[in-house]
Amino acid sequence: MTQRKSRIDRRIDLIEAARRAIIRHGIDGVQLTHVAEEAGLTSGAVLYHYPDISELLVEAQQAGMERFYEQRMRQIGAIGDPAEKLVRTIRSGLPTGPADPEVRLLNELGGAAGRNRMYGLLLTTLYDRQVSMYQSILDTGAALGVFTLAADSLSISRNLVALEDAYGYRITARHPVIGPAEAAELILSYARTVTGCDLH
Repeated sequence: MTQRKSRIDRRIDLIEAARRAIIRHGIDGVQLTHVAEEAGLTSGAVLYHYPDISELLVEAQQAGMERFYEQRMRQIGAIGDPAEKLVRTIRSGLPTGPADPEVRLLNELGGAAGRNRMYGLLLTTLYDRQVSMYQSILDTGAALGVFTLAADSLSISRNLVALEDAYGYRITARHPVIGPAEAAELILSYARTVTGCDLH
């Protein structure tokens, strides 16, 4: 049992090492040796756990994406007020700063999505899940009379995710006047307009 757990832990370590290697070398430039170096292992040791390095790179991308759907769903799960839930969701969808590793990883994935069908599928799936997450909040808020939606919930949700992506990119590109707080307020400004709710 202990041996099995250590193998699982090693795979988790390799996923983290692959994420660091992707950020450092780019999704198209990362190689087995880069992952091994980040993990402090030989290339053979990496291949023992991941005979197909592309599988490891996909798992590294999936792990980075968890924050933007699974973790957010857990964070808002216990919140009953749709307005508070919407604010929390918007704030948690942005980078913490220019060096945010998960967002930099997503930027790498986005750059390669047009050339790699699997990466494109990963991003599309994440986008659709995020849209669904927002749509559920908006529909619940509208049903409870908290929101008066200015458009259908699907269109608003798609715009909210698009704004997250756009401002997230600006933050990681080190825009001089758009940081996490400014981006959140810009998105909230749109959300206030389309929900008719004074979101704080």
